[in-house]
Amino acid sequence: MEQNESFNLDQIQTVLEDLIRQRHWTGLKHFCIEQEPIVLADALRHVSAYDQALIFRLLPRDFGITTFEYLDIDSQTHLLKGLGQSQVASLLNEMSPDDRTALLEELPGPVVKQLIELLSPTEREVAQTLLGYPENSVGRMMTPDYITIHPQWTVGETLNYIRIHGKDKESLDVIYVVDELGKLIDDIRINQILTAELNTPIQKVMNDAFVALKVMDDKEVAATVFRRFDRAALPVCDSEGFLVGIVTADDVIDIVAETDTRDIQQLGGVDALDDPYMKTSFWVLLRKRARWLIILFVGEMLTATAMGFFQDEISKAVVLALFIPLIISSGGNSGSQTSTLIVRAIALGEVRSSDWGKVLKRELLSGLVLGSILGAIGFTRVVIVSGFTGLYGAHWLLIAMTIGITLIGVVTWGTISGAMLPFILRKFKADPATSSAPFVATIVDVTGLIIYFSVAALILRGTLL
Repeated sequence: MEQNESFNLDQIQTVLEDLIRQRHWTGLKHFCIEQEPIVLADALRHVSAYDQALIFRLLPRDFGITTFEYLDIDSQTHLLKGLGQSQVASLLNEMSPDDRTALLEELPGPVVKQLIELLSPTEREVAQTLLGYPENSVGRMMTPDYITIHPQWTVGETLNYIRIHGKDKESLDVIYVVDELGKLIDDIRINQILTAELNTPIQKVMNDAFVALKVMDDKEVAATVFRRFDRAALPVCDSEGFLVGIVTADDVIDIVAETDTRDIQQLGGVDALDDPYMKTSFWVLLRKRARWLIILFVGEMLTATAMGFFQDEISKAVVLALFIPLIISSGGNSGSQTSTLIVRAIALGEVRSSDWGKVLKRELLSGLVLGSILGAIGFTRVVIVSGFTGLYGAHWLLIAMTIGITLIGVVTWGTISGAMLPFILRKFKADPATSSAPFVATIVDVTGLIIYFSVAALILRGTLL
């Protein structure tokens, strides 16, 4: 499927470039409007900025605005530079406020000031209001394009109002009921209105149960609420309960993708990238990766220190060194598994900070069971190899017991470490995703060696040690 989509985009790009080269403007216009706006936007990302400007000058106004909104921020910025002032003004005035805000907040201050001057007085007021909210807040991503009604209206009056005023609204899936002052009272799904009798008062359709975002909420809060309540749009209120905007699902999809990308990068032991990989400069990419690599390297140096502390044991029983990779990798893997599960559960709102005790009990049991499974496999492996080769000498049974018991301890400790680190980081207001798999693995490497040689000292004392 992906190959077919890629091939179709390549074909569209080729046709666009051929028509421009032939200066076949009529054919170019017809070809463009035959495409879906989102498909045309995808194809235009790979066309030069100059050719993009040529194409947009030919597109019908509404079609061009829809296509422009589907472009990424960089493409929109480059395209604005190639268009005339009147076309730029038309695009900005007709864009949905939330998409326009997303574009403006990525531009330098002087450029934003020039572009805002091109807006109509009404749109300028909207743009300045949205840009006045803190970065990453719900206020920045909301739109004021929604329908409000009053509880004393009938369903018939409501439908007439929607028919007159709903054409340019961002979403009609949900209609918002406000009092005479503008405070949100309820939200009603459009299907509830469409299936009610025309003379039914809106108050009879209401259930007085709604979910609203606060204008100062972090945008990640919006993603969590959308996921939990499965809404197409959510109202946004100020601190006093007045309805000031709505956030739609398409905006939240972008937040989820951005958040997931950052978490995945941090789980891999990399500072989150501010831009896409291919648009991040070499030196920025190097800096983002080097910091964690240095931290992890210093952490791994503690492993060498721990091994040096037990060098007498290793010199007396060299066979113990054979199992070091097995021990530390098992602990690191179990810790990485658990850390990934807990970080994701926290991100989805499935686990709260207050749940740490429940998680600890659950993962303690999991660690003991998983450790017992791996311990049994390790024990069996030593027994079988000794039976056929005698590789581990006369004290092979004690070595097998050492490996088995150590694996139980190391895997259990790795599981507990991976589970608790996200809670600890969250307690100190840090992002839980920074308890990345490499970070957990490094911690467990050091402690795993201590557990291993402590168990060996207890079991092998008087024989090998």
